[in-house]
Amino acid sequence: MSKVLIAGRIPEHAMNILKDAGLDIDVFDDSQNLITKDELSKRVADKDFLITPLSTKVDSDVIDAAPNLKLIANYGAGFNNIDTEYAKSKGIPVTNTPKVSTTSTAEVACALMISLAHRVVEGDQLMRTKGFTGWAPLFFLGHELAGKTLGIIGMGQIGQAVAKRMHAFDMKILYNQRHQLDPATEEKLGAKFASVDDIVKNADVITLHAPATPETHHLLGAKQFKEMKDSAMLINAARGPLIDEAALLEALKNHEIAGAGLDVYEAEPKVDDGFKSLKNVILTPHIGNATVEARDAMAEIVAKNTVAMDKGDKPDYIVNGVEL
Repeated sequence: MSKVLIAGRIPEHAMNILKDAGLDIDVFDDSQNLITKDELSKRVADKDFLITPLSTKVDSDVIDAAPNLKLIANYGAGFNNIDTEYAKSKGIPVTNTPKVSTTSTAEVACALMISLAHRVVEGDQLMRTKGFTGWAPLFFLGHELAGKTLGIIGMGQIGQAVAKRMHAFDMKILYNQRHQLDPATEEKLGAKFASVDDIVKNADVITLHAPATPETHHLLGAKQFKEMKDSAMLINAARGPLIDEAALLEALKNHEIAGAGLDVYEAEPKVDDGFKSLKNVILTPHIGNATVEARDAMAEIVAKNTVAMDKGDKPDYIVNGVEL
């Protein structure tokens, strides 16, 4: 009987699939803490398959601790928590769970920009504390998004889903990615290809949906914040290291930009305390794909990929180029 280690609690849907396939399941079941490297190395030692949340680091030491390992199934669209190249050198495929997070993450990004523009969170805090004295013409003014320019950096599935939704809000869409979309898709989304520099200088809202790579590390920093409109807002529901957070904090304090909505962080799960005191910042705890629908779909992918490998079939979404 093949053995599976699940390095953190995931939806029961995955357990049912694995149990039905007759696999021996070991679950690290501590909802309060991440598994330590020592514990992970110890428990994976005799396992054939590893299912791991993206918050757990799987480095070469962990991989070496598991001589029988045949698959690392990452529970998340990202996979920068895994040493994918080392796994490849050992012939171990690494898979992820793409696509199924698209709707949820796009909705969160849109929610952050709408909430920032209309000061929803700030208003909620006001009403829970001192309250207000009544409607007044100049009280608590925000901004409409209609007619404003949205800059999307990273126009994959999530970026396009954001564009679709905010185009319906009558926003003008500028976007950047490695390859320009086909004309029909651009027309459908009301989107125009632009350089990152043009987006930085012209967008009223910038939302990030690019992967974390050496090329995108600190994609936005002090230089870009100085070039942005002082009325501009920044949204990040992608990966924390895309932003130089120290520079962002200074830009917000110095009113170089108007606000930020952050769902991910450079040193996650740590958040710089400086952001917590700013009223023009919304902070959420990496909830981009935190919906029942998305998490169940992710669970199904990792479980079915594990079962496929156990049967000798090729799993879906191999990210490290291992040929099977």
